[in-house]
This record gives sequence, C-alpha cells and structure tokens, in this order.
Amino acid sequence: MADAQTFTVSEDDDGIRLDRWFKRHKPDVSFTIVAKWARTGQLRLNGKRATPGDRIETGQEIRIPPVDAQPEVPRRREQPKREQLTSDEIEFVRSLVIFESDDAFVLNKPPGLATQGGTKTRDHLDRLLDGLAEEGARAKLVHRLDKDTSGAILVARSARGAAFFSRAFSGRTARKIYWALIVGVPSAEDGLIDAPLAKQPGTGGEKMHIDEENGLPAKTRWRVIDRAGNRAAWVELRPLTGRTHQLRAHMAAIGHPILGDGKYGGQEAFLTGGLSRKLHLHARRLKIDSPDGGVIDVTAELPEHFRQSLETLGFEVAAGNGAATLVPQKPRSSPKPKPKRETRRGERRSRSGKNR
Repeated sequence: MADAQTFTVSEDDDGIRLDRWFKRHKPDVSFTIVAKWARTGQLRLNGKRATPGDRIETGQEIRIPPVDAQPEVPRRREQPKREQLTSDEIEFVRSLVIFESDDAFVLNKPPGLATQGGTKTRDHLDRLLDGLAEEGARAKLVHRLDKDTSGAILVARSARGAAFFSRAFSGRTARKIYWALIVGVPSAEDGLIDAPLAKQPGTGGEKMHIDEENGLPAKTRWRVIDRAGNRAAWVELRPLTGRTHQLRAHMAAIGHPILGDGKYGGQEAFLTGGLSRKLHLHARRLKIDSPDGGVIDVTAELPEHFRQSLETLGFEVAAGNGAATLVPQKPRSSPKPKPKRETRRGERRSRSGKNR
C-alpha cells in the first residue's frame, strides 16, 4: 500500500480553505472523502487534525492518506433505458384510450394484456404507456386489473394526478362495476358476500382463499342481470374492498365461479356449447372524482369473446346497461361461502332457501 502523502502550502494558496485547496490540486478527491478523512483523523495540517473549513497558510504541511486507499464513492445508479416502442405499439395503446382529460386517460384493457411487467412478462400495459407520453410527461398507473380481466383502467397524466387518484382508490371513493358470466344461477336476485381473504399457502401468493381468522376484510355486492335457465347467469359485481382476485375468489366461494376461471373454479368453471374458455370478467364502468372538481364516468365496451358468449346464452347487452347504476342498494340476501358442490354438472340447483 502506498504511503501517506504530504504537500506544502504555496504562496498562491495562502489563506484559502482546506477544501478549496483540494478542489485546486486534488479534483479527483470529492468533498465527501475529505470530510470522512477529517472525521477519522486522517487529514492533518502541520501534524494536527484538520477540518475542510480550516484556513491554510504558506509553508504549512497538509498530510492526506494514500490516494489508493480512498473509499470508493458510490455512483448514482443509472435508470435502465426504456425500450423504444414501435409505431404499431404506439398506435395500439392509443387505440385503447376511451376517455381523455387534462388529468387522466381511461383505457379499455383487452384480456390477456398484463397491467405490469414481471420476470417472464415483457409485454404489459405499463410499458406501452410511453406511447401516451406528451412533452416528457409519462402517464402513471394508479390501479390494476388482472391479466385476463378486461375493461376500464385509469392512468394519471401527472404526478399530481397520480397522488389524487391513488387516494381515491385506496379510500374507496372510486366506484367500479364489473360484469361477469358465472356458472349456475344463484337462488337470490342479489346479495353481499362478506368473506375475508388471505393468500393461500403453497401457491406463492398467486391465489387467495377465504380465511375467517387471518384474512383481510373483503366485501362484494352482486346482482343478477339475467339468467340462462339453470346453466349460467350474467351478474353485475361491485367490489366494496380491493383485495387481490377478490371477485374471482368470492364468486367461486359461493359456488358460482366466473366462467373461464379455472384457477378458482377448476373444471366446473368451463361450459360446453361453444362458450369461450377465456375469463368472463370485465370492468364495465368506472366513476371517480377528478382533481379539477369534476367527475370521470366511463363505460368500457365488452371484448369479443364476452359479447359472443352473451349472444350464445341469449342475453342482450342493453339489459345490463340499466343495471349499472352505481347507486348503493341494500342486498336482499347475504350468501356465505359454501363447500364445493358434489352434484354433477347439469343437475338442477334448488331454488328455495339460501345458498348452501
């Protein structure tokens, strides 16, 4: 290791501060390093401990530790450069915009597009938001939808807007309505599911389950819009809380999994007869206050597979539009999660009494 270095103050440096001397003669030594040397007693002026603010005089000797012993100054981590979008990707994300204001965009997210990226997810909505950037301002996610859930998702156009909308979602002042097709028909016209949810052990946090002891509060209001015999029902869902996979876990727990939701409904979540195996869950309407004092109220059109399934089952979209009122109503029943059905698919469900 190299020895300590000693320098003699010249007449040109007479009267200046010690830290100024380093700027003149040792520009590669930062103020942070000089201050650390002073704190540890390694910086000496005529044999005595010195500080960066000491005034130096002609003829004095400055002693500093070996240059190669300087602590490495951590460099500011460079942010990874975002991959530039192609013209097709920019055109695609702009085609998703169904509402625009000075504070936000609302997009109609297609099923199969993840909201955010992950280890194995390169294509996601957050990446595509670069295509909505204007004058250096990039749109920011403030909530999310599951990859296979379609529908209305809001992104803020500024940091100020993001903070405002995030408070609205966390404070539950944002109102959301989802449409879903479910397997089977509930015995009541509407209801409130009040069942705490927790991450299911052994699934790596990828699946939720009902946990009365350790789960977080989770409430979902539901209402039947129309029914197809005893085979399937079209329901309006309104989450009163915002737990992961809440709607999917709740509907499966009361014995009516969302059509196409194999994760929570298993094989019973799929029906024959030409019905798509994709998830039939759609964020139909979003209503939220805006920073400018107004209200954003947007409805998202259905994806093709959902629309085709409605037609196959004999439902008309107009029937659902009247149901999406977002007006709180007292449910007539409060179904509790029930055990997995042992009956065979196709067996008619009892229409009397509460759900088991």
